[in-house]
Amino acid sequence: MPRTRRIGGALVRGQGDDGGLGTPGPHLDAADLGAELGSRATLVQFSSAFCAPCRATRRVLGEVARMVPGVAHVEIDAEARLELVRALGVLKTPTVLVLDGGGRVVRRAVGQPRKADVIAALGEAV
Repeated sequence: MPRTRRIGGALVRGQGDDGGLGTPGPHLDAADLGAELGSRATLVQFSSAFCAPCRATRRVLGEVARMVPGVAHVEIDAEARLELVRALGVLKTPTVLVLDGGGRVVRRAVGQPRKADVIAALGEAV
């Protein structure tokens, strides 16, 4: 059974629970992210300073967020937010979480995503 704990207002499940399709994922809020959630969905990107795929991911997620009304892109420096990184089981950058309008994690991906995959994942969130 996965551990749960609170980070800010979020009930976060421990490593091993990725918020997969069959079960509700953790919920995150603006206090957890340090930025406002999108009204329809939020693309959360965990990055590190010298990560080339992180820069490419930033461009892709930013483009999608600008294309789709009500979608926000929030980038989090993994090294600066170690408590959140550990609570969410982020092991590699970039890691992308797709949150629905209420802040629930509906999808998770590691590595540089393709634009079409991000758009498809948003279909589950909105």
